[in-house]
Amino acid sequence: MDTVILSDWLAARLDRAAAEPVYRQTLRLMQQAILTGQLPPGTKLPSSRMLAEDLGIARNTVLHVYDQLTAEGYVISTTGSGTYVADTRPDTAAMNARKKPVVASVDAQGSPAAEAIKPPKRDLGDLSTRGRRLIDQAGVSAKQWGAFMPGVPDVAEFPARTWSRLQARLWKEANPDLLTYAPGGGYRPLRRALSDYLRVARSVNCTPDQIIITTGIHQSIDLAVRLLTDVGDRAWVEEPCYWGARSVLQSSGITLVPVPVDDEGLNPREQDLQQPPRLALVTPSHQYPLGMVMSLARRRTLLEYARQHNVWIIEDDYDSEFRYGSRPLASLQGLDDAGQVIYVGSLGKMLFPGLRIGYMIAPEHLVDTFRTGVAELYREGQLMQQAVMTDFIMDGHLTSHVRRMRALYGERRQILIDAITARFGNELPVMGDEAGLHLVLGLPDHANDRAVTAAAYDAGVIVRPLAAYYSSETPARRGLLLGYACVANEKIGPAFDTLARVIEQTALKKTPTRAA
Repeated sequence: MDTVILSDWLAARLDRAAAEPVYRQTLRLMQQAILTGQLPPGTKLPSSRMLAEDLGIARNTVLHVYDQLTAEGYVISTTGSGTYVADTRPDTAAMNARKKPVVASVDAQGSPAAEAIKPPKRDLGDLSTRGRRLIDQAGVSAKQWGAFMPGVPDVAEFPARTWSRLQARLWKEANPDLLTYAPGGGYRPLRRALSDYLRVARSVNCTPDQIIITTGIHQSIDLAVRLLTDVGDRAWVEEPCYWGARSVLQSSGITLVPVPVDDEGLNPREQDLQQPPRLALVTPSHQYPLGMVMSLARRRTLLEYARQHNVWIIEDDYDSEFRYGSRPLASLQGLDDAGQVIYVGSLGKMLFPGLRIGYMIAPEHLVDTFRTGVAELYREGQLMQQAVMTDFIMDGHLTSHVRRMRALYGERRQILIDAITARFGNELPVMGDEAGLHLVLGLPDHANDRAVTAAAYDAGVIVRPLAAYYSSETPARRGLLLGYACVANEKIGPAFDTLARVIEQTALKKTPTRAA
C-alpha cells in the first residue's frame, strides 16, 4: 500500500458522524494496517501535512497520531528523512514455530480478509493438564439456592438488622486500621474471639496466635498445600470426599490417593499404609458426604501413624455445630499432641456463604510461616467484615443464631425424612442425617444417579449425585445428596413429591403406587 492508497483507504473508512473522534479512528485504522501487513515494515508514511490535506483534517490531528504510533513502537521517525513503519513481526526463528504462518490477505477494497484477523479458536486443548482436569471434574452448580441444594444455610433467617447495626457503628468510626491490608493472620480481636469459641464448642487446643483468618475452607487447604507439599506429593483423601477439596489438591499438582471409608471413618488399606502420604485430608466429626463419625480408635491410630511418618493431617470440621439429638463431637485436633493436625473451618455455613470468613489453626511451630504465606499469596483484607464478626460473636449473637438455626434445621430434616418414608418406606435408605445440612438418599445399585440429578434439575429440583464425590467411575454407592436447610418447611413436601416422581421414573423404573 503506497501513500496515495493509504490516504484513500483511510478516507473511505473515517466516519465523520461517529461518536469516536477522528483522531482515535485514524490511529486505530493505521495500527490495523500495520499489524495486518497492509503497511509492510519499511514503508514510508506521507508527511503529516500531506496526509492532513488528503483527509481534510487538522495537521495537529495527524501529528498526534504519528506521535502515538511512535510511542507505541509502530513507526520510527528519523529527522530529515521521514516516518517509517517499524518491523514488529514476531521472530519466528526465536520462537521455533512449527506451524505455517498465517499470511494476511487483502480483499478487493484493500481491507484484511476475515480469515487473516480472526483469532484462533480456543478449547480445552489450550489448558494445562491440571486445568483441564479441574474443568472436566468441576462440581460447582449454576444454582446455589432452592430445594434441595446441599450445603447451603437459610440465609433468609440471618439476623441482617443486627449485623447492619454493628457494621454501621464501625463505619461511623471509620478506623483507618480497618481499611488497609490485614496483618499476618487477620484481625486479632476476631482470632481471640474464635479461640475462646472453639475451645468451648469444639474442644480445640489453640491460642489466638495460632488462628489464621482466611476466606474459607478452599483457601485454607490451598495455603497448607502450597506451604507443606511439592508437586507430585501424595495425599490421602476420603473415598468419597468433597469435590471442592479434591479440586484444590489436584490443581496444586498433588497426587490423590482415595482411601475408603466405613462405619468408623477413614479405613486405610495395607497398600495405603505401606506408602505414607505427605498429607491426609479428613472430615472426622461428620464424614462428607456420607456422614459417619470417625471412631476414637481410628482417630488415635491416624494420629500415631502421622507422628511416625511425618504426615500432615488437615481436619475439615465442616457443619460441626449442627448435630441433631447429640452434642457436637470433639475435634481430632484436640487429641493431637505432636503438632501434626491443621484444623480448618468456616463461618459461612453458620451465617451466610457470601461472608467468606474462614479460619485455620496452625501448629505452633508453623504460625509465623503460615502468617507470612497468607499475606504473601493473597494480600488479605476485609478487616471491616472481620471486626463486625468479632462484635457479632462477643455480643452473643453467634451462639444464639446457631442455637436457633439448629432447631430450625432439625425440624426441616425431620419433615424431609418423613416425606421420604411416606413415599418409599424402607425401600430407599437414608444416610448421614445425624448432622449437617444435608442427608443422602440411597438409590439401587443399577440406578444412574447422575441421570436422576439431570432429570430432577429439569423438573425444578436441585440435588447432587453421590457418584460425583467418588474418584472412581464406578462408585461404591449410588445416591442423591438432598440439602434441607435452605428449604422452607411448607415447601419440602411438594418439592420432594416432584423429586420422588423423577426417581420412580428414572431410577426405580416403575409406575408410582404409593400415595404422596
